[in-house]
Amino acid sequence: MAATRKEKDSLGFVEVPAERLYGAQTARAVENYPISGLRAHGELIRAFGLVKAAAAEANRELGLLDPERADAILTAAREVADGRWNDEFVVDVFQAGAGVSFHMNTNEVIANRANQILGGAPGEYTRVHPNDHVNYGQSTNDVFPTGMRVATLLALETLYPVLDALAGSFAHKAAEFDGIMKSGRTHMQDAVPIRLGQEFAAYGLAIHKGRGFLAVAADSLRDLGLGGSAVGTGINTHPEYRAQAVAALARLSGQALTPAADLRWAMQSNAGMGDVSAALRSLALEVIRISNDIRLLASGPNTGFAEIFLPSLQPGSSIMPGKINPVLPELVAMVGFQVVGNDTATALAVQAGQLELNVMMPTMAYNTLGSISILANALHQFDTRCIAGITANVSRCQEYSEKTVSLATALNPYIGYAQAAEIVKESVATGETIIALARKRKLLSEEEIAAILDPRRMTEPQLPLDAARERDSRPQA
Repeated sequence: MAATRKEKDSLGFVEVPAERLYGAQTARAVENYPISGLRAHGELIRAFGLVKAAAAEANRELGLLDPERADAILTAAREVADGRWNDEFVVDVFQAGAGVSFHMNTNEVIANRANQILGGAPGEYTRVHPNDHVNYGQSTNDVFPTGMRVATLLALETLYPVLDALAGSFAHKAAEFDGIMKSGRTHMQDAVPIRLGQEFAAYGLAIHKGRGFLAVAADSLRDLGLGGSAVGTGINTHPEYRAQAVAALARLSGQALTPAADLRWAMQSNAGMGDVSAALRSLALEVIRISNDIRLLASGPNTGFAEIFLPSLQPGSSIMPGKINPVLPELVAMVGFQVVGNDTATALAVQAGQLELNVMMPTMAYNTLGSISILANALHQFDTRCIAGITANVSRCQEYSEKTVSLATALNPYIGYAQAAEIVKESVATGETIIALARKRKLLSEEEIAAILDPRRMTEPQLPLDAARERDSRPQA
């Protein structure tokens, strides 16, 4: 049998593993919530460590905690923020409402570590107590929403550079492929020519825009309700605690943070988490769309579009020799589906608050932080192991650009829509190209055909040639 120590909380005595820094309430939570086996995201642990450090610093400066006790709490809290004690955070992500158990897990770890720093042992709370000292002037109801918001802001700092790099890779490919003509497609049917580089430039802009929307949404997390205590009234807090604690948290986290103008609003509303989750969802939808396009463009090699080649990363079939699949576009699509699902769970949690508190915060934190992590990891792989290695099938693209029946669109200003449609019908029926039929019907001179039906010319806005203006200037019969 493993050695244990006996701790007492308000419900009675609990056996706690002797070597662990957590205490009685955490041990109860482990027994009560054996749900998923999933543990708190590292950024949530980091953020809670920073919140506790900021609170201890403010309470020390305001004379509410003696310097020796406060400094021990500060040291322990910074160790938590640095990830030193992540293994001590053992509460399942699916737990009772508001995250009380995770919060007390934090308080107990910091209290026991602070007692060690002061020469004591875990479970001896005579010098530093989880509730009386680590949690002085605080409540789960203001600490959890604060920690969740700060954790999200910190996690996003890992996603932004990935998005910037991916957008940059698409832009690089856009320049590389700028001279490659191909057929556009709308409704999955032939459309007018487009440059392969133009398609990739649009993908890059979509990622860039998604990053911008995400950053705007994240700004809604910067107004914090720390200091609101139990119901947003600030009970058991010093009048100056709120401002000092948030200022300390801003400095420690490196984030621009401000005290919320209304602490009741900050406790009742989690709309900011909904905004960020929705922005992640929108980004995921764009990623899914782009990944689908990449798979279509690379389909083949002999019976698909085959306009681009993806890096070969692994054998694609257990039975079909030589088959190579678009594994990373498939991966990011599945990650995107998960992010959409996470947003649904978060949205339901955001609307589920009652009166002074929304108790569904643990699921908001789990899903939003999870979405950020899987997007950052998947998009990094998508960028470095797929997009960066894409090459163009130039001959196939050129062939499609010349065969698309929508080349006839360029003839509209010169022969009219109806006559151009007749050429399209004949092209579909006979297999002859639009260029060949324009020559066959002798509707335009060879010079005009070469200029008007130049696929490159069709990929930018252009004034009609003089022939069209002359036709329109002739008197009507």
